Amino acid sequence: MSKYSRSISVAMPAYNEEPNIGAMIDYVVRTMEPRFEDFEVVVVDDGSRDRTGEVVREIAERDPRVKLVVHPRNLGYGAAAFSAMSNATKELVLFTDSDLQFYLEDIDLLMPWVESNDVVVGYRAPRRDPFLRVLYGKGWSFLITLFFGYAARDVDCAFKLFHREVLEDVLPKVVARGATFSGELLVRIKRAGYSIKEVPVRHRERPAGAPTGARIGVITRAFRELFLLRWKFWFGKK
Repeated sequence: MSKYSRSISVAMPAYNEEPNIGAMIDYVVRTMEPRFEDFEVVVVDDGSRDRTGEVVREIAERDPRVKLVVHPRNLGYGAAAFSAMSNATKELVLFTDSDLQFYLEDIDLLMPWVESNDVVVGYRAPRRDPFLRVLYGKGWSFLITLFFGYAARDVDCAFKLFHREVLEDVLPKVVARGATFSGELLVRIKRAGYSIKEVPVRHRERPAGAPTGARIGVITRAFRELFLLRWKFWFGKK
């Protein structure tokens, strides 16, 4: 008998995650099977240059619960996250990364809050990344709070649980397709009057592959999107 009565989509962006993606999908299935009778895994291959998409396609041919969405070219983290959430079809949507840094069993920490809240977001306690990435992350969350008011202490934590109807309402309004995506999504959810519950979750070091968040192009795009969003909120149509 399943632990939870709700159905759930696990939505994941993936870019050059060939070393991790097979193990990640297996981990998702092993974690969700005893907990949810009805679940799916939605993976977005964001124009990977390795075999990420091929690995997911091979798994999807064996397991119809696994769905692959392909971006012909790399569009950015936010674009991949947007596609993953947009293609989710179940009652709840768990958004996470495909790099094996989160303990999926911590869904048990989020689920008790899902009936009384519209969104349940994790915060990494502690964050197991290199010092500079932790510092940049804290600074970025501070900037989001400074510009738009408090949304969450760990804005970019990739362990968030949504009611799908909340995403259906808010996602079409989200403009950012780079690293600002998560911040804008939470800000718009908050401004729309939805409730957000924060829960500490475990975090571990990336086992393989390289993160892209510290690249200069990614950082430049994130700041450009951040300032454009602030401008829209100041001067855009109500």
